[in-house]
Amino acid sequence: MAGEPETRNFPVRSRVGVVNQKTGYMMKKLLLFVMAVSGAWCGGVWADEEGLTIYNQDFAVVSARIPLDLKEGANAVTYSDATFRLEPDSVILRDPTGRSKLQILEQSYRADPVTEAKLLSLFEGKTINFLVRRDNKDEVIAGKVIRSGYVPPTPYNPHTGYAPGPAAGSGQPIIQVGNEMRFNLPGQPLFPSLGEDTILKPALNWVLQSDRKGKVEAQIFYLTGGLDWSASYNLVMPEKGETIDLTGWVTFHNRSGKTFTNAKVKLMAGDVQKLAPGGRAQYAAAKMRAMEMADSGPQVTEKSFDEFKLYSLARPVTLRDQEMKQVEFVRAMNVKSTSFFVYNGADTGAYQGWSREMIRNNADYGAQSNTKVNVYREFENSEKNGLGIALPKGTLRFYRRDSDGRLEFTGENEIDHTPRNEKVKVFVGNAFDLVGERKRTTFRINATGNDTADETFEIKVRNRKKEAVEVRIVERLYRWTNWEIKQKSDEFSKLNSDTVEFRVKIPADGEKVVTYSVHYWW
Repeated sequence: MAGEPETRNFPVRSRVGVVNQKTGYMMKKLLLFVMAVSGAWCGGVWADEEGLTIYNQDFAVVSARIPLDLKEGANAVTYSDATFRLEPDSVILRDPTGRSKLQILEQSYRADPVTEAKLLSLFEGKTINFLVRRDNKDEVIAGKVIRSGYVPPTPYNPHTGYAPGPAAGSGQPIIQVGNEMRFNLPGQPLFPSLGEDTILKPALNWVLQSDRKGKVEAQIFYLTGGLDWSASYNLVMPEKGETIDLTGWVTFHNRSGKTFTNAKVKLMAGDVQKLAPGGRAQYAAAKMRAMEMADSGPQVTEKSFDEFKLYSLARPVTLRDQEMKQVEFVRAMNVKSTSFFVYNGADTGAYQGWSREMIRNNADYGAQSNTKVNVYREFENSEKNGLGIALPKGTLRFYRRDSDGRLEFTGENEIDHTPRNEKVKVFVGNAFDLVGERKRTTFRINATGNDTADETFEIKVRNRKKEAVEVRIVERLYRWTNWEIKQKSDEFSKLNSDTVEFRVKIPADGEKVVTYSVHYWW
């Protein structure tokens, strides 16, 4: 019929593509940012190859090539290689050569691939055959589908974050066999066809307006949920000594409902704003950069991208749906590190969240004592120390080699994004052979005239090791902002406006006592 769009289904290349363009990113649902990370716009040409850019906020930017053979005017086109968690309003379709002007006049997204339950619903009111196994023999019986029991899945909603995946869930069917009504299926249904208007994979149905006739190698870009990445680190120390062999992993999770085969993967790093369910802003993506491997060359390369970091994996990666996959991204040998002990005797957790005003006149604050001495490990993220890379947020796991060659786990913790030339410092546990004791010996508050308070503390740390150790005794002066230490047994350093630190040496199987008096006024 004249004026009706021509319906065409085209094969789609399954590889996916990425972007590299420094541009603005303020847009509804990050649309302009999708274009920025989906290709370099140079004189009207998308210059990049196909790929996949993953953020660690459970979303990704997908770019795929679509060969089209269009007529001038309106064309009906089906694209059937999208994910189950595509955000339909993020779709961008372009001719990378700029020769054709493509406009999506209308778009429909369907993520309800045919299943047995759905197909059964299409035959409600009709009689079909069922395969039944009786006495080790197959038998075919007829049954009328009175009610299929099919419950349609709720479509994916990027605003609520709900993602049903393939159609699932059904109520109770009613099948008439002869004169009987059964509230279950009598056997395996045998359908005469797939029915009308069913799909096998998620599909985008477009009415495309083209200004010219001919073949176009188009590109599609869209945001999808269900893809994320995280970083983790394994750090191995020798039986004796403090050097570290560090190995870093990137872990991918694919819950998008689609397999990406030999995808060129990039990771976006930085604090990228995206609207979370309910419209609240959230921040995602860690900072990551690779160093050269000993023999195989760089596994990940890094470049600055606007205010973020964009990292490219050297090898194509296949990410199967519902798969978790690890890729090594950094390896460093003989990194120098140090361990140290910290005793914070007032850190009991009893007054977490209290303000200075609440603490100021509370006589009980400071009377409790914590006995644990914390163990911290620290190393410098510098080229001189074998690193000098931007380490993304992740989990650090420490191991030490035993005399028999086996590795024993000695603690773990998380680090935040750590730029190069900064120190990595993590708490890894409590020392077994160090015991602390903190006691308040005097407390006096004057509520008349100029309000003041005075406290005196006695802090003991016992060392049951066979060698001497240094312990950092940390005292937080939370009564008020105005304070002065009047008396002290040892020298201290002022770490910030309300924290002081005494660094003391404790002999093997010995004890150290530190005392001080503090005066507050307000």
